[in-house]
Amino acid sequence: MEGKKHKPKKSLGKNFLKSEIALKKLVEAGEVTKDDTILEIGPGKGAITRKLLKYAGKVIAVEKDPYLVSFLEEKFAEEVATGQLILVEDDILKFNISTRVRQDLTQSYKIIANIPYNITGAILKKFLTETHQPSLMVLLVQHEVAKRIVARDKKESILSISVKSYGKPSMIDKVPARYFSPSPKVDSAIIKIADISRDFFIKNEVDEEKF
Repeated sequence: MEGKKHKPKKSLGKNFLKSEIALKKLVEAGEVTKDDTILEIGPGKGAITRKLLKYAGKVIAVEKDPYLVSFLEEKFAEEVATGQLILVEDDILKFNISTRVRQDLTQSYKIIANIPYNITGAILKKFLTETHQPSLMVLLVQHEVAKRIVARDKKESILSISVKSYGKPSMIDKVPARYFSPSPKVDSAIIKIADISRDFFIKNEVDEEKF
């Protein structure tokens, strides 16, 4: 199966990252250690997965495309067998992280992923507001979206204000379109959201549901 070509489905908004430099920066930004459990969204052909398995104690990879799940099961057969890699065929927006936390007895996890750009906002909302929030998120997103999220001027968007209410976003690096296959029409960027919590709502006595 390694030799077979798999074209990304347009409906899944997937472009595979092929730059070793960008892959390294993505994992380094996540400060990954053997004590970490990493949730990877849309592992694709496993480029980021391979890097994560080198440094993380456990990786839970959620992939919607059944072909790619089979591809990854074969590619990482040893890591699947040892339990270091858990492959889940599911839509990330329907994925129940609370159930997975109970099953794996993992109370803390980080998200590191090249996410489908067409559901960036939905992914941010889902995990920042989760009962079991990640401690850290490192994501590849559209460059323009990254700039909006980390904006510090008076033109901050609702997206920017929302993200900053849950954590501290920063832009790690710009990633040119040519670093992907197929190349998207826009450049991307690695963003990091650190110190994720509900402290803002608790300290300021803000109703999170109304917010």
